[in-house]
Amino acid sequence: YCGCGNVFLSFAEKLLVLTVATEETDGFLRFMQSANYFNYTVKVLGMGEAWKGGDVGRSIGGGQKVRLLKEAMEALADQEDLLVLSVDSYDLIFAGGPEEILRKFQKANHKVLFAAEGLIWPDKRLADKYPSMRSGKRYLNSGGIIGYAPYINRVVSQWNLHDNDDDQLFYTKIYLDPLQRQTLNMTLDHKCQIFQNLNGAVDEVLLKFGTDRVRVRNTVYDSLPVVVHGNGNTKMYLNYLANYVPNTWNYEHGCSHCDDDVMDLSQLKVSFPNVFVGVFIEQPTPFLPEFFQRLLTLDYPKDKLKVFVHNNEVYHEKHIQKFWEENRNVFNSFKVVGPEENLSQGEARNMGMYYIRWLAGCEMSLNCICSDRITISPLCLLLSYRKIIGPLVTRHGKLWSNFWGALSLDGYYARSEDYVDIVQRKRVGMWNIPFMAHVYLVKGSALRNELKERNYFVLEKLDPDMAFCRNAREMTSHREKDSPSPESFHMLRPPKGVFMYITNRHDFGRLISTANYNISHYNNDLWQIFENPVDWKEKYIHQNYTRIFTENYLEQPCPDVFWFPVFSEKACDEIVEEMEHYGSWSGGKHEDKRISGGYETVPTDDIHMKQISYEKEWLHFIREFISPITLKVFSGYFTKGYALMNFVVKYTPARQAYLRPHHDSSTFTINIALNNKDTDFQGGGCRFHRYNCSIESPRKGWSFMHPGRLTHLHEGLPTTNGTRYIAVSFIDP
Repeated sequence: YCGCGNVFLSFAEKLLVLTVATEETDGFLRFMQSANYFNYTVKVLGMGEAWKGGDVGRSIGGGQKVRLLKEAMEALADQEDLLVLSVDSYDLIFAGGPEEILRKFQKANHKVLFAAEGLIWPDKRLADKYPSMRSGKRYLNSGGIIGYAPYINRVVSQWNLHDNDDDQLFYTKIYLDPLQRQTLNMTLDHKCQIFQNLNGAVDEVLLKFGTDRVRVRNTVYDSLPVVVHGNGNTKMYLNYLANYVPNTWNYEHGCSHCDDDVMDLSQLKVSFPNVFVGVFIEQPTPFLPEFFQRLLTLDYPKDKLKVFVHNNEVYHEKHIQKFWEENRNVFNSFKVVGPEENLSQGEARNMGMYYIRWLAGCEMSLNCICSDRITISPLCLLLSYRKIIGPLVTRHGKLWSNFWGALSLDGYYARSEDYVDIVQRKRVGMWNIPFMAHVYLVKGSALRNELKERNYFVLEKLDPDMAFCRNAREMTSHREKDSPSPESFHMLRPPKGVFMYITNRHDFGRLISTANYNISHYNNDLWQIFENPVDWKEKYIHQNYTRIFTENYLEQPCPDVFWFPVFSEKACDEIVEEMEHYGSWSGGKHEDKRISGGYETVPTDDIHMKQISYEKEWLHFIREFISPITLKVFSGYFTKGYALMNFVVKYTPARQAYLRPHHDSSTFTINIALNNKDTDFQGGGCRFHRYNCSIESPRKGWSFMHPGRLTHLHEGLPTTNGTRYIAVSFIDP
């Protein structure tokens, strides 16, 4: 060994890994992935066998593992040069290869080496019987054993108990027998050279990033363990470590396995998978019509989408009804359950899950929880063979997202070390996480198998998202209902949590805030400029607005009069609707109690933004979308973006058709056309006297900007038919 690499290799070839797994769980598949990465020779014991080993996640048990190992060792007992490594599989990964294990085992100079931990289980009364030691882990853990085949056989051949007896207690009693400890030359891996048990030791370990792969380092003993075991309540922390170890993600190459389980839709022989889309509306939600419109833009065949909507808000019935009437034949099916059913959030989501579970031919379920969010993702980018996967979505400009990287001891939010980097997409990949909400894709087969007969979204006093994630994480013990035997009470399944993944490999959308969503207005989304500025901009700002700055997309029809697009058609329509819904037009009278002094020299038939409680939002609009243009066209002038007079004017032949020549009490004025000439009205426009220049064809959503005092005396030209609306602000009075 010391002098020849070839001799060392021959030893490596004689290392056999034995593990017990009765089902191919997500944890088992991850274990095998790490083993294959290092080219371990693995033999799986008990696959397909009914588990009778007790609820090892919550109490004593696991004897079935010893029985299976005993049976396997009978055929290996005479192979003196064979080194056997017996490990758990559902909650364990390899961080190093067989050569490293052999080197470290030989350095230990014993025939049998058990994993060690700092907590004693299952019988604390045996603590004093352990050999005393100055440093290191003192107590035995049965999740990892390595030794020469004859010696391992001599240990497990002593097993004569039941499958649901405790495996760790069995090994502990053998180890604590001084004669057997000496005869079998046994010891513990006290300083975690080979085995790292995480229970009670989470604070001792950290990730060590290398060029090719990532290791777990024990900072107490300065060791690099080869086998990492998430025993006890540390399985979620193991999931975190396994997002990196051994080569899942590193700084050099990024994500190594992100494409392993992605569906190649181009290779599907039949057609795209059928997808059930569950939409759940539990509270008043901004921009809901836009959410439904985005369903139509999903890059996926609509005849493969079966839509289920639960709406718990009467306010939104009109939005859903309109969408259904316009698109009833677009999707494969469209089912709506309304507020009259009086379902709780958990009950509604359970209904959706039960529907998909028994829906023939549905391979996937995309669940969009619309309350407190807006999320539409490129569906094809999510389709995966992973059982549960969600797109990362965040609230604009904040670290608030739809996943948690860790949980606190009481099961609520805790920030993982990598949370900020994942949210900010400094680390891009696919991440095994303990909690997700709002939007996720679930395989139909998982609902029919791993998650079957579960009350998915109702659990104790947890909210529906927390209940679903906990049910998925803790797919552990329940009685095997298919067994008619009285022994079925003991046939409890081993921990087999379903892994949940979040991916941030693409921009999938964003969360919205519903914190201050007031539905007392006629068009409530107009008031969302502070809470949800990105969605507000998408809905209400003209599609060509940014071209003002990139392509100089504006006009100067008269000297120092600039004309540019600012509002979308939707913004114009909703502002007009809001004013007409308010209805108290001033009538164009000189006496006006709304202004200082109570007298208007050049009155208009108008409604002030302040009257509909929109002045704060309007001034913010000026600062965000008008001020940058001011700086562009009036170079050197920095506006305060403040205005006392902000109002919508209504011109009609019957009430007020025109406005006499006047100056505005402003440094500059904006005048935004809110409807279409020739369609909604005839006539109208604006004439600037000093330059004898008229603009007689205002464009809906476009604004004039001109100086208010001294140079730009102007008048409103007569509206000859219909009704003309404009929004006006006297800025920097």
